[in-house]
Amino acid sequence: MIKCGRPRKGEECLSRDRLLDTAFSLFLENGYGNLSLETIARDARVSMRTIYSQFGGKAGLFGAVIKRCSDQFVTSLSEENVLENSPEEALISFAKQFLYRITRPEVVRMRTILIGESLRFPDLATQFYEQGPQRTLDHLRQFFARQQQTGYFAAVDPHFLADHFLSALRNGRFQKLQLGLEPTPDEAEIDVWVRQSVGLFLRGCLNNVRG
Repeated sequence: MIKCGRPRKGEECLSRDRLLDTAFSLFLENGYGNLSLETIARDARVSMRTIYSQFGGKAGLFGAVIKRCSDQFVTSLSEENVLENSPEEALISFAKQFLYRITRPEVVRMRTILIGESLRFPDLATQFYEQGPQRTLDHLRQFFARQQQTGYFAAVDPHFLADHFLSALRNGRFQKLQLGLEPTPDEAEIDVWVRQSVGLFLRGCLNNVRG
C-alpha cells in the first residue's frame, strides 16, 4: 500500500504559487464579494482546509495576493542595492518598478474592486492596506531614515518623506488611469514620469549642507 505523507517543500511552493495565481485571476474576474472559497479551492486544486490553514480565510488569501505583488518592488530599496547605487538611483529604480506594477491593467482592476467593496468587507481593506500601501510606506520610511544618518536627506520625519514621495508618483495622471481616462504607460513613458517626479522631490528634501 502506498502511504501519502506530507508534500515536499518544493511541491508546497508550487501548490502555493498555483493557489495565489488562481486566486488573483478569480478575484479579477469575479470581484471579492461574489467569489467563494469553494470556487478558488476547486480551480486551484487544493482543499478548503489548506486555504484556511495557510491564510485564515478569503481576506487573508487576498492579502497574500497583494503581498506577492508588492514583493516584486519593495526589495529594490534593500541595503545591498543602496550600497551599490546612489540614493537617487535607488529611488529611481524603486519608482520605476513601483509605477510599472501599479499601472498594469490587472492591478488597476484589482484596486477598482477593492474601492468598490471595501465598505462591505472591512477585512478586505485592512488586508490590502497592510500588505500593499502600508508595507511599501514602511519600507520607504526605513530607507529615508538610513540615508538621513549619512546626511544625504534633511532632518525631516522619514515617514513624512516616504508619504510625500509616493504621493509624487501617484499623481493626477495615475488618478486618470484609475478612472480609465489615461492609457497604460509603457516603459519609456514611465521612465520620464519617474525621473521628473524623483528630480522634483529631491530638490525639495536634499540636505543643502552636504559637501
